[in-house]
Amino acid sequence: MSEDERRILKRDPHPHLLRPIRFRSIEAANRIMLSPMCQYCATDGMPDDWHMVHLGSRAVGGVGLVFTEAVHSEPRGRITKYCLGLWSEAQRDVFARIAKFVMSQGSVPGIQIGHAGRKASTMRPWERSLPLPVAEGGWEVIGPSALAFAKGFPTPTAMDQSTIDSVTESMATSTRYAREAGFQVLEIHAAHGYLLHQFLSPLSNQRTDKYGGSFDNRVRLLMETLDAVRAEWPDDLPLFVRLSVSDHVDGGWDLAQTVELCRRLKARNDVDLIDCSSGGNDPRQSIRIHPGYQVPYAEAVRRESGLPTAAVGLIHSADMAEQIVANGQADLVVLGRTLMSEPYWPLNAARTLRANIRWPTQYERSNIF
Repeated sequence: MSEDERRILKRDPHPHLLRPIRFRSIEAANRIMLSPMCQYCATDGMPDDWHMVHLGSRAVGGVGLVFTEAVHSEPRGRITKYCLGLWSEAQRDVFARIAKFVMSQGSVPGIQIGHAGRKASTMRPWERSLPLPVAEGGWEVIGPSALAFAKGFPTPTAMDQSTIDSVTESMATSTRYAREAGFQVLEIHAAHGYLLHQFLSPLSNQRTDKYGGSFDNRVRLLMETLDAVRAEWPDDLPLFVRLSVSDHVDGGWDLAQTVELCRRLKARNDVDLIDCSSGGNDPRQSIRIHPGYQVPYAEAVRRESGLPTAAVGLIHSADMAEQIVANGQADLVVLGRTLMSEPYWPLNAARTLRANIRWPTQYERSNIF
């Protein structure tokens, strides 16, 4: 038996998944990131005790980077009327308590900022995510072009320059509040068919001005948003971008365009990681879903652009997560459903990988198996 085979059988006491990783001035204890997952239980955009416990328990469970769900930059940018927002000092102050607790547990508090665009003003998923009528508290939606997301959805008002400027400004304001609240990583949501993704994709962007048509024009709003955000986000703190790498529809946004965008983002030197997801912009999408189905996107973007990436998509086992990081397919693994069902998954993954385990002092008695 070779030395390599012996090492594999014995298991590395310092598995790749659980090694620290640094982005600018921030170091995460491991490569596990809590996926931004909407909880649909806020009132007027305000986080409450549910959000505190939801995010705090994942920090106690050993997640390296604990991200909020999508936090919207203005009321009309919310997916539902129960989604989080960050457009006021009152919201900032509640978020500050959450960020402080996450940090106290040795995790890095992260926040995702976004705007739903034409996919705003809907009911919650358990209400079938249908459009919310204005009579029931819904609102008019905006987008790059007057194209509805799907049959039965409202036609958005095509954004003029004034509206574009106001949304960009709102993203910058939310970023300033996020900084003041104590978050250490910021992610811009440009995926899943929300506003910035709508501008990227020719399926939803049919403008004829400087924001539509050519690739350069369709990526313009994202670039302007990053400029505005970076003006409020310190140079020593990392900035992530979540992208849908492919629309999974012919003629839409795809891997080749994503790679070209990421090469440009790398050249800017202000984006630190691409969080690689897919789909969400067109109901005609055809996606074959299976464990790890989006990992190849993270691997391709990482290889072709040189930017670090995060892999997401039904990653459920410690061995699968370890393989992704150890093989250089991604720098982080992003867990959603897995961490939703098992808040202490990182600690149990450490046991599976035969790594050193450090449970919270209060829970040390559980570490006997």
